Amino acid sequence: MVRAFEAELLRCTTAVLSHRTLEPFLDAAFTAYDACTPSEPPSCFAILVGTLDKDRAVVRRVELACSVRSTDHVAVQEFAAEIVPRFGAAYDNIHRGFWCDSKDLLQIYRRADEQGLDIIGSIHLHPDWHRLGPPGEQGLRISEAPTPMDAYMFGATHWPLNMICYVERVDQLLCYTLGAWGPPDGTQTALCPPLHIQFCTN
Repeated sequence: MVRAFEAELLRCTTAVLSHRTLEPFLDAAFTAYDACTPSEPPSCFAILVGTLDKDRAVVRRVELACSVRSTDHVAVQEFAAEIVPRFGAAYDNIHRGFWCDSKDLLQIYRRADEQGLDIIGSIHLHPDWHRLGPPGEQGLRISEAPTPMDAYMFGATHWPLNMICYVERVDQLLCYTLGAWGPPDGTQTALCPPLHIQFCTN
């Protein structure tokens, strides 16, 4: 499934989607944001289903998925052995980070395949944690840009489209900003190339 994208990765420069397509994710993200506490950061993740059309990743549907970050043996081991030592003790918190349930992923893939679509990427939530988090973490500015941890995960999946939805409260209104990124190129800098976002009407 992922291997089929290898020839396309260098050409994918634009994410195409509609606001309506994003609604299931946004509803879940805003709910998670409102329910979070300084010790339990909000977590929301969805799979992007669609097509690759030349240099465009066209999102047709978002599929919410369950996180098994604290229950799946492989996930627990990965966080303990790789992620926490590399990215810091904050990732010891079982509410931080996301690990998609492989059963959900398989079901999403099968539904997409029946419709001639494929899994082309993911989207996840970034909150304004510098305002919501505990005092020791409020110096870290978070946005719609990928963190080093995000780049690590984007490199692991190597999906052509990786979206981040940054949610913040401004004058009592929940606002969001979207970023779209390609996977890192494998160099030591592990930079994720930004992708253009183009909104459509349907």
